[in-house]
Amino acid sequence: MNALLYYLALPMLYLISLMPFRLMYGFSDGLYVLVYSVLRYRKKVVLSNLRKAFPEKGDEEIQLICRRFYRYLCDLTLEGFKNLTISPAGLKKHILFEDTSIFEKYKAAGQSIIIVLGHFGNWELAGPRFSLEPIHSLYVVYHPISNPYFDRLIYRMRTRLGMHLYSMKHTFRGMLNNRDKCTATAFIADQTPSARNTYWMEFLRQDTAIFTGPGRLARRFKYPVIYISINRLRRGQYEIESELLVENPEELTEEQITALYIRRLEKDILAHPELWLWTHRRWKRHRLSGP
Repeated sequence: MNALLYYLALPMLYLISLMPFRLMYGFSDGLYVLVYSVLRYRKKVVLSNLRKAFPEKGDEEIQLICRRFYRYLCDLTLEGFKNLTISPAGLKKHILFEDTSIFEKYKAAGQSIIIVLGHFGNWELAGPRFSLEPIHSLYVVYHPISNPYFDRLIYRMRTRLGMHLYSMKHTFRGMLNNRDKCTATAFIADQTPSARNTYWMEFLRQDTAIFTGPGRLARRFKYPVIYISINRLRRGQYEIESELLVENPEELTEEQITALYIRRLEKDILAHPELWLWTHRRWKRHRLSGP
């Protein structure tokens, strides 16, 4: 069944990838009607999350953010498949990355770094775009998916233009093996963690379990921590911006590093709530419950 689903879907995925962006967005408009109005994909989860995060907003404003989020989600889904075929020049056109000075500084010093970001903007295209610059070799931490055919496809998509991947359970070993290289290890660490390596703090006005792995590894390897924001300028164009969060991680606890990251991500979400991944049941765990 896994193979059948894969081979049935593959021609459509390549067709989407090869579409001009304007035509793809017309397809996305139709997908939005299907996902939002017909299938109502995780709509209760999205609305519940938005109401928890923004109790001061009325229902009309919550519904508006919800609609904007689903339009963005449909665009994001189709944009991700562009990684199958997009050229380096095309990627640079759609994902701007103009200020790389902070990375150049650490690259010149031979200093590896840790990058933290959230499921905000277009993280799927941002990784390969980063890898086109003559700076750090980028390794992104990811969770393999259960269907081995689609897992191999996604792996190929993400690494086609030079980005590398660490599976979550092999991250420490990979960083240790690459210690003599100048690397950037990227964590998209804003979803619900396992019971291990959890720090509880307020996030979007909710008591929230936060994954502390980036802070722990930053201290372990003494790698500076840089936050990346992927802002949507207009439909089809994003901009990568970076900010040094922690220069000397050994001077802070992993919880303090984690809090700095989450507060910075929260700032982006509050400014553009439609660009965060609200379909995840982010607050399904409570402090006194199990995983």
